[in-house]
Amino acid sequence: MDNMTFPQILLERTKKEGSRVALRRKDYGIWNEYTYEKYFEEVKLFALGLLDLGFKRYDKLAIIGDNRPEWVISELSAQSLGGVSVGIYQESLPNEISYIINNCDATFVVVEDQEQVDKILEVKHEIPKVKWIIYYDKRGMRNYNDPSLLYFKDVQEIGKKVEEKNSELFEQEVKKGNFDDIAIFSYTSGTTGNPKGTMLTYQNLFDMAKNLSAIDPLEKNDQYLSFLPLAWIGEQMMTIGLGLYNGITVNFPEEPTTVMQNLREIGPHVIFSPPRIYEDMVSKFQVKIQDASWLKRKIYEWCKPIGEKVAEAHLNNQPVSTGTKWLYKIADYLMFSAIRDHLGLLRIKRAYTGGAPLGPDVFKFFHSIGVNIKSIYGQTEVSGIAIVHRDGDIKVDSVGIPLPGTEVKISDEGEILIKSTSVCKGYYKNEKSTKETIEDGWLHTGDAGYLDEKGHLYVIDRLKDVIRLQSGEMFSPQFIENKLKFSPYIKEAVAIGRGKPYVVAMINIDMDNVGRWAEKNQITYTTYTDLSSKPAVLELIQEQVNEVNKTLPEKARIKKFVLLYKELDADDEELTRTKKVRRQFVAKKYEKLIEGLYSQNEKIDVEGTIKYRDGKEQIIRTTLTVVSLSEQEGVA
Repeated sequence: MDNMTFPQILLERTKKEGSRVALRRKDYGIWNEYTYEKYFEEVKLFALGLLDLGFKRYDKLAIIGDNRPEWVISELSAQSLGGVSVGIYQESLPNEISYIINNCDATFVVVEDQEQVDKILEVKHEIPKVKWIIYYDKRGMRNYNDPSLLYFKDVQEIGKKVEEKNSELFEQEVKKGNFDDIAIFSYTSGTTGNPKGTMLTYQNLFDMAKNLSAIDPLEKNDQYLSFLPLAWIGEQMMTIGLGLYNGITVNFPEEPTTVMQNLREIGPHVIFSPPRIYEDMVSKFQVKIQDASWLKRKIYEWCKPIGEKVAEAHLNNQPVSTGTKWLYKIADYLMFSAIRDHLGLLRIKRAYTGGAPLGPDVFKFFHSIGVNIKSIYGQTEVSGIAIVHRDGDIKVDSVGIPLPGTEVKISDEGEILIKSTSVCKGYYKNEKSTKETIEDGWLHTGDAGYLDEKGHLYVIDRLKDVIRLQSGEMFSPQFIENKLKFSPYIKEAVAIGRGKPYVVAMINIDMDNVGRWAEKNQITYTTYTDLSSKPAVLELIQEQVNEVNKTLPEKARIKKFVLLYKELDADDEELTRTKKVRRQFVAKKYEKLIEGLYSQNEKIDVEGTIKYRDGKEQIIRTTLTVVSLSEQEGVA
């Protein structure tokens, strides 16, 4: 499998193991299977259809939609012809889509359904290079008559006619591909500005897959559920890179809303998710166990300390006594295996997390129930993964040690630098940023960190995000935020304190969990804004913040907080499409609110605008209560 492009590996696997299942997708309650032969045939016909429509070598094909076989078929079809695939997040607004399409010079766009077609048609006058818009879900498309619109299967019918004339044409095109060709443009999350198109080659992606597989091998019968956006490098890495390299079966959920149900049905052997997914799992479990029967709660209360004892031993590389092992087997039989099964993690070999730090409490929870969760560290620019925990050598605060073939060092400024064959070729049409980011083969990550004597990498935070108080103490806002988000009642938090006398926080409640809590306590509410302003809810969150303060250094403790009147949202540009907080934007947008937190005011009048996807805006005027925490409340 060395020195091949993605389509070349697909061709090779089809010849050797064509009858084996490569992809599976649930539709109308039935899991439909794609063998390698069918997968290859679908790619071939779509690629030949694209060729007949004018797609040329080095052309760019943009793809927008949920995780579906058609998504990866479109990607490999473009790559079969020497083109480049460009993923765009399905939640993107029309102006975000037009920016990326123009920036990458896409000439073809493949979209999922009517919703995405409407977005493209709305900005069609802004994307003059696009020749064809191809959709693969025809529901609601009957009365659309734009001449640039084509149905996915109609393109494949065009491809059939091309193949009838020249049955060898497709393989000839595939064989022209080179290992160092650009495979995809993966756009950065854009936390500080417009996203940049990272140019990744087949070598970049396959060397990452090969090096990761060398320490965490996968078998051909292993299952994987692809549910995170394929525009994200993490999902590209798993679904395409590791999927083709190892030949595992990639499963696609029926709908985004059925992911947890489908996760239980598939019982994957490996998953990769950002912390938010794991935090959500823990949060929902905590609520469910509170609502469980008296007997189940008592059993869990007996099992929990046993699991935590084993987790502590694993995470500190210490032996587990024979007695504790036997007790754990009983606890596993009574409770932990059922929890894993409920979460869809019963067969899991490894659960990777990356993109942001995972709180130590969440880490310990999963290890206590027998889930081998491991941190990874990487970036879009290094094909997703560069550092990973080794089985049996997991340190909660670290992100692991470098993959084989990867060098890591810390600059004089404390910045993490990485060198490997998986480092990208640079940013498309952005030489300035490329030169700033990659020097002498070393990728400047922009993250502050350090290495210990055993080679474990510790990431502090983004260099530009580290809080330095007026008194000079330095803290990572992410560290504080992750502790807050372990609470089932807190969905998002933003810690603030740069150049200030103390740390304050803006907090989003978890609407579902706080809503359930309110109903149990007979508290009536209407909207998110109404619920977050209830005095009882403020007291509930104050208790949660007090608990977190007990675990923080004195100077890092939160002195004041407010509950925001709305959830931070990517559509309002407050989060990236990968759900990272755009700190600079948030700090500017909520500047008056932050000033109020550092004043003597107990109430802050705020006015905010909420944008809806149809372009409408709503102005919200409300008064937020500032909750001040005394020194005694934050001390154990």
